[in-house]
Amino acid sequence: MFDQFSFTLNSLEKEKKADSFHKLEKRYRNYRDPWGFNLNAVRNALNITLPIYSKYFKVRVFGLENVEDKPYMLVSNHTGQIPIDGVLITTAFAYELEKPRVLHSMIERFMAGLPFIGDLSAQTGSILGDRENCKWLLNQGESILVFPEGVRGINKNTKDFYKLQKFSSGFYRIALQSQVQILPISVVGAEEMFPIVFQAKDFAKKLGLPNLPLPLNLFPLPSPIDIYIGKPIDVPKDLSPEATDKEIRPYVYRIEKEIKRNIHKGLESRRDFLKWSNFSLNNFLKKF
Repeated sequence: MFDQFSFTLNSLEKEKKADSFHKLEKRYRNYRDPWGFNLNAVRNALNITLPIYSKYFKVRVFGLENVEDKPYMLVSNHTGQIPIDGVLITTAFAYELEKPRVLHSMIERFMAGLPFIGDLSAQTGSILGDRENCKWLLNQGESILVFPEGVRGINKNTKDFYKLQKFSSGFYRIALQSQVQILPISVVGAEEMFPIVFQAKDFAKKLGLPNLPLPLNLFPLPSPIDIYIGKPIDVPKDLSPEATDKEIRPYVYRIEKEIKRNIHKGLESRRDFLKWSNFSLNNFLKKF
């Protein structure tokens, strides 16, 4: 376990990082957007996240063969108390693909308004989840990462880990409008970063926060993370983006079902990072 506290990339990882940076620079050399995208900020962010991605969380990615070099609407479960799942997915697409890309994560309004964090998010590709913003990016050939559970996905007590919350339908309307395929993403392992959590919902409301998790550990544990990329799902050509929620719901449910399927698959083969002791975190969590 203790090798996870070494953040030094090996020679192969360094070579892979340099190759990814070179390809990203070539791809985004002339790219500009209205929100302040900055390729140097992306490079600096990846210099920080890559060692965490590779060495601390030991991320594995399954389903890279399902990704072509074209725009997608990536739809993922939201997990882990803090939005590090988005950082890891974004890092995977910038590092693991043969043709790496910067994903544009849709972020909550409160986060976009935070000093420094809001600006840094915009510089590294994140956007406020507005339909017109997304349409602009998709028309530029960019891909968007969304978490339709919203804060409900990470606002869970221990007993509710990996229980998918009902998806909102906004992402599907955007996909219909731009006629892009949906790429289902399932993240497994992030819930265990904060294995024992209580939600102070009433106190969070008084502070004006969407959620306030109270974990036993203040720093995320080095739980191994697995990211599953499902096969692309087409959106119908004869369904209007202005269709009723009742008409859209069956299509959204199909996305939920695919993500759930890969979550269950991932849970069966997830790595228990406490196997070095006689203590199994997975068995311990069953008591809560």
